[in-house]
Amino acid sequence: MRVLFVGDIVGRPGRKALQKFLPKVRREHGPFDFVIANVENAAGGFGITQKILDELLAVGIDCMTSGNHIWDKKEGVSLLDTEPRLLRPANYPPGCPGRWCMTLDGEAGRLVVLNLIGRTFMFDVDCPFRRADEILQDIAVPVLVDFHAEATSEKRALALYLDGRISALLGTHTHVATADEEILDGGTAFITDVGMTGGHAGVIGMQKDSVISRFLTAMPARFEACNEDLRLNGACIDIDPSSGKALSIRRISVREGCETPNE
Repeated sequence: MRVLFVGDIVGRPGRKALQKFLPKVRREHGPFDFVIANVENAAGGFGITQKILDELLAVGIDCMTSGNHIWDKKEGVSLLDTEPRLLRPANYPPGCPGRWCMTLDGEAGRLVVLNLIGRTFMFDVDCPFRRADEILQDIAVPVLVDFHAEATSEKRALALYLDGRISALLGTHTHVATADEEILDGGTAFITDVGMTGGHAGVIGMQKDSVISRFLTAMPARFEACNEDLRLNGACIDIDPSSGKALSIRRISVREGCETPNE
């Protein structure tokens, strides 16, 4: 089973990069049984809308994960209850709308996608470690986890804690790809962060001037998605569907005229 996970899609530039580079990734690294993407920043960098959701599904995204920004558009919050392919983190407290898990079925077998969010430097949500324990009692591998978290230590700690019980833990949220992809001892593929899909000439997907101004003055600033140096960042994972163990993981970074597959 081959799975492509696309890192945080940021605004219109991110959607443009996805449309432009996904066919190339499919040709050179596919075929993929499933394509999954984090979409919490897809609408101008903050949240998602029905129009954008439809646009992402049209290019072949099978499942959409998210994080803290999934709540930023009122329309997007309502989509969580109506669109089964759109997930929110499972460890938000009870009573929050939406689904946090999806089962994908394909020729190679079945894959469960689970969304979790971290607590370190983030928000007061339920423990992702204990929430994962609860969920995995009733789910069989293969399981792929999008762990949307700030701290590298929390991401690696959760990966080691779940090693052997899930097929892959892929970090999102920081928008900066890390070079630590590996298969852990128990057969779980891990990378601290898969990076982002969008404009890389600014600051983690946003135009640089407003971000720099905010650091210089501490005054509020309107952030807009950067539309220069478009790249698609993600990870390709091969999974043994019978055992649920990962066979390989490699980073994928595609930009105009350049590709770094990290075989």
